Amino acid sequence: MRLSIALLIAGISSAAAFTPASLSTNNVAHKSALSVASVPRTEASSSVSGSEDWTPDSWTNAVAKQMPIYEDPEELAGAVRELEKVAPLVFAGEVRSLHEKLARVSQGQGFVLMGGDCAESFKEFHVNHIRDNFRVIMQMALVMTFGSAMPIVKIGRMAGQFAKPRSEPNEVIDGVSLPSYRGDNVNKEDFTPESRRNDPNLMVKAYYQSAQTLNILRAFSTGGFADISRLHAWNLDFVEDTAEGSRYRKLASKVDESLRFMKAIGIDTSGPEFASVDFYTAHECLLLPYEQALTRQDSTTGKWYDCSSHMLWVGERTRDLDGAHLEFTRGIGNPLGVKVSDKCTPDELIRIINTMNPQNIPGKLSIIVRMGAEKLRKNLPELIRAVQREGKAVVWISDPVHGNTRKTDNGFKTRDFDNVRAELRAFFDVHDEMGSHPGGVHVEMTGEDVTECTGGVSSVTDESLKERYNTACDPRLNGSQALELAFLIAERMRLRTGLPPL
Repeated sequence: MRLSIALLIAGISSAAAFTPASLSTNNVAHKSALSVASVPRTEASSSVSGSEDWTPDSWTNAVAKQMPIYEDPEELAGAVRELEKVAPLVFAGEVRSLHEKLARVSQGQGFVLMGGDCAESFKEFHVNHIRDNFRVIMQMALVMTFGSAMPIVKIGRMAGQFAKPRSEPNEVIDGVSLPSYRGDNVNKEDFTPESRRNDPNLMVKAYYQSAQTLNILRAFSTGGFADISRLHAWNLDFVEDTAEGSRYRKLASKVDESLRFMKAIGIDTSGPEFASVDFYTAHECLLLPYEQALTRQDSTTGKWYDCSSHMLWVGERTRDLDGAHLEFTRGIGNPLGVKVSDKCTPDELIRIINTMNPQNIPGKLSIIVRMGAEKLRKNLPELIRAVQREGKAVVWISDPVHGNTRKTDNGFKTRDFDNVRAELRAFFDVHDEMGSHPGGVHVEMTGEDVTECTGGVSSVTDESLKERYNTACDPRLNGSQALELAFLIAERMRLRTGLPPL
């Protein structure tokens, strides 16, 4: 019991010093260790850990898919220059801390919980929205930690998850064709020529909102809100009266008993390891001018880090071996992820791994699997077998939502909870068969009481989707559905370790 609690509430270690180096285009000496890196880069500014031919802008020599077309190059250059001058959103020490945790997960000593909105928006930005997403992730982590007696690495799809890939570059309504909505950091949702114009200045606006989001998250994770003694307060109001809310209260009472026992035997439960948590951020590496502009060099190690987020992943549509997104990510020191579907062959996966993690560093790369249950059972074993044969160190993460999207008769895009659960079950089954470690789950969810995904204890149906369908992009699990998923994962992890049911 004590082990479960201690694993849950490991405190945030102090970040190592991070100072971006200053690079100029005319090879002058650094003015200050605190200067911000600027672009274009010199040839001498290649990645210490990567290839000598890599620079933060070398991606511009490759094909960049899913990139918006900006009508005014000078306006784009001006936005990039402004972003080059801003402070980093995350720091090298924080990134290394996450990398260390992921390295342990790759060795079977932890589990990743990654969750958050499909896409952040400017109009939904509010401290309460961030708080509620943080609360439901904390609830899920508590359930999964207590259930598995294993540390849970908590990562929010927050503070940068704005851009989304699109199936078509343009959207046609009533014969009118306009650029597709690509996320609030690219253009606006309203179907007008003014709103759908790709505006590079929105990247700057997204940066400042991300800075506020991270400030709020740091306050919640270290300022008392995450204190283990407040675990009952994490229950969302609309979840409180559900079956999953009741299960959570019972589990929280067990944790309370453990805390009282620890106090009784002389353990101080008021220390930082009980009052704060490690919480990290991640988003899809999609809008490369933004990512390049926020890339900084750590003066203590010489490595390059994309300081827009602790972790970045490359999506299914942009993971081409000769593409710009893999070219950019191969040179940065951040932990990386890559999403793969049933379209990915074992040979292709090994080549992707060799590109993104050529030194085979544990914790560097996560394989995020999104296939649907049936295709996963058919295709995942061969991928795992290839990774095992080549001796590659990866974290296997299930994304059980993206392969289970459908459109209802009344036009709503949704996901069935039963299908999400079936893909997760298949993910665990395959890893059991292969002797590998199921290392995490990646879900689109929200702390709000939305009706966007059907099924689960919330009993959302196709007919009730319209009641609170708020997403501007893909459907999200609501708080009760997310908590139900956490209990399912916890029970499965207990089964793997031989522990009795919760």
